[in-house]
Amino acid sequence: MRKIVFILALFQFTGLSLMAQQAYVFRDGLISGPCHQYGRTALFTDQLAGLICEGQLKTPINGAASFTDDKGKAGTWQPVKADDDGSFAGRAINNGYLYVSYNSPKAQTAILNIAGHQMVYVNGTPHAGDMYRYGWMYVPVALHKGINDFYIRTGRSYGRMGIKAQLMFPEKPVYISTADSTLPFVVSNKNNSELWGAVVIINTTSLPLKNLQLQATVAGKTLTTTLPDIAAQTTRKVGFKMDASAFKDGNCSLTLLNAKTTIDHKTITLKPVSDTLHYSNTFISEIDGSVQYYSVSPQSNPDGKAPALFLSVHGAEVQAINQASAYRYKDWGVLVAPTNRRPRGFNWEDWGRLDALEVLDIATKKFQPNPERIYLTGHSMGGHGTWYLGATFPGKWAAIAPCSGYPTLMGYGSADGLIPDSPHNNTEKVLLRASNPSNTFKLATNYKAAGVYILHGDSDKVVSVDYARQMKQVLAGFHADYSYYEYPGGEHWYGDQCVDWGPLFQFFKWHTIPADSSISMVDFTTANPAISSAYHWAHILQQQHALEYSRLQLFRHNNTITGTTTNVQTLAFDVKDLPVGTTTSIVLDGRPALSYTRKAEDTSIYLHNGAAWTQGAAPLSTEKGIARNGTFKEAFNHRMVFVYSTGGQPAENEWSLNKARYDAETWYYRGNGAVDIIADKDFDATKYPDRSVIIYGNASTNKAWKQLLQNSPVQVTRGKVTVGTQEYTGNRFAAYFIWPRADSKVASVAVIGGSGLPGMRAADANQYFAGGSGFPDYMIFSTDLLKGDMNAVKTAGFYNNEWKLDDAESIKN
Repeated sequence: MRKIVFILALFQFTGLSLMAQQAYVFRDGLISGPCHQYGRTALFTDQLAGLICEGQLKTPINGAASFTDDKGKAGTWQPVKADDDGSFAGRAINNGYLYVSYNSPKAQTAILNIAGHQMVYVNGTPHAGDMYRYGWMYVPVALHKGINDFYIRTGRSYGRMGIKAQLMFPEKPVYISTADSTLPFVVSNKNNSELWGAVVIINTTSLPLKNLQLQATVAGKTLTTTLPDIAAQTTRKVGFKMDASAFKDGNCSLTLLNAKTTIDHKTITLKPVSDTLHYSNTFISEIDGSVQYYSVSPQSNPDGKAPALFLSVHGAEVQAINQASAYRYKDWGVLVAPTNRRPRGFNWEDWGRLDALEVLDIATKKFQPNPERIYLTGHSMGGHGTWYLGATFPGKWAAIAPCSGYPTLMGYGSADGLIPDSPHNNTEKVLLRASNPSNTFKLATNYKAAGVYILHGDSDKVVSVDYARQMKQVLAGFHADYSYYEYPGGEHWYGDQCVDWGPLFQFFKWHTIPADSSISMVDFTTANPAISSAYHWAHILQQQHALEYSRLQLFRHNNTITGTTTNVQTLAFDVKDLPVGTTTSIVLDGRPALSYTRKAEDTSIYLHNGAAWTQGAAPLSTEKGIARNGTFKEAFNHRMVFVYSTGGQPAENEWSLNKARYDAETWYYRGNGAVDIIADKDFDATKYPDRSVIIYGNASTNKAWKQLLQNSPVQVTRGKVTVGTQEYTGNRFAAYFIWPRADSKVASVAVIGGSGLPGMRAADANQYFAGGSGFPDYMIFSTDLLKGDMNAVKTAGFYNNEWKLDDAESIKN
């Protein structure tokens, strides 16, 4: 019955809306700022958001008082007009807010399209921004009759780059948008019978869309894909299968169906290509179940031998296919370019890092390369990706080659700003620990595992050659196998040769990955074993202090292993290469020797740090370790599910759903991704095994809380937050924290919520999606944080290895 009612409602809505699509372009507004500061940390300030939290924001008028700048000078709202092309531009558009309004003749849902903004509040509801100016953010927004307020958050000074904003009134309530499609190439001599593509479905209705189907027809062959649920008034990028086995040249016809009723129809163009030319393949990502792609520069003239594999990571605003196409075909290897999830994405950190590893794994299975000949390179932001991935995963690469790159996000922040390079107080010290995996300088000794070729133009005005010179100096202190070249007169891009450089690939050819059994010296550092835990035969499984740097310096010779450890609680050694019956003496940190005799069934031994180093069992899956180690951001892996509340008061439930939508929009924009958004009353943990869950709200409002979080030492209810024995009372506290799923060895639960509406609204900021931004295991703060009060962070820290609170690993204000 529900399906029939929905179909009738859909046709009634469609019947009323079958006029040509209309658009309203915003041309007049008010501007004020700067008044906020967001970046790559958990700390932020935002005076306007603070007023929204407290319910004190007043509709601005020309000349009215607004905000104070960082020097305490009071500002006012000033009029601003769009240029002829509809852009609000100029120096006034600088870390502030642009206010525009729309007088709607009736309550209705429209599509908001803005380019160039950080985010927007629509009648107090947050929606994702388009800070990279892609122009394809189409967000359903609910308008009420009368004046509707839009507060558009602006970034750094735009100069001539402005913000364009319009409302669109589509002719259909549900439709396909092909503006942001992810499509494969149809590659000759390959199996093209079940390819994956993805398009965006826009749902402007007040009902979730369930069991819709997308029918794809290519050259007379049709495949039908049942789509995941699409929440009310949201956009979602959905994957679909297509059979292009008979395709020669032309289009794919897409039909969106509800049962047998056609809702919308669109046509997309596919590209055929020879398997000897550059091409793109699509795949289903294990991160979130979305369709992603990678590109290939195939090996020329394969000789039947296992090829080398070059992983090339692109720069900002560069598509993976363009990255791959910059390389000539190599007769001794195949080059693969992952996407970082978007042309900017995550700076090759966080989910960009996971995308690179996911594609590396796919390419290794697909091309069966020589395991000794795996190489890493990249340009600009990809040069940073090369420095970062090279330092994070030593032993995985025979050689690395950063081109025109910067080493860290502490020195070159790009669009999301810098990671602070040092804390100013204990609060920042704990929060910034979560960003330690980003600091390649602290991981630099890991570069000893591979050859390093540094290439940079000496006239680069985008990423200064000083970064290359800095890293040359760092390597000179300990590395015996690096090469350095400054291209005379080379700017940031001086043609394909700034990545496809002959001497660079010749350097690669000289290098191979040694076998584990040949490694006698280990010098390995990590900040998070769940990100990187191993160098050849040595593994750091648990730390003594979470997210501090852990290091192994070991020497193996004549059945002895000696060396030192730093911040290591549990480690493992691979022993499968040792002959059965061999006895090895292990001396660590100058403590008494430990004797181990190889048994036939042993592949690894586990050592635990206590009064002495002792042999024992592997860490329990219920403890922190290489599969699950925190921080808060870790929960946004493993095909996360967003669960909003229905058990609270109407305003609380409204906030919860709106916040889940906002995060889903941001994840889509940042990570080309898609998320299931479901109500707490519909959540059943057994239906989502090994999937991370994001809970919006608190124990008083979200019905899924009890089944997932009843044993958490952090509890949030209406009017109170409890962290261990510490209580924070009132409605102004926000909470971000992670907790392991008891029914999973890998998945976690994250909470985004608060003790009341003000606290919940303070949790709206989602810079946890910025690459490299650091968030600890838990963080409780009041609305005063938005005013710049550091003491508003009441407590933050890391659980110990048993997921228990530890005063030594936290701060309290």
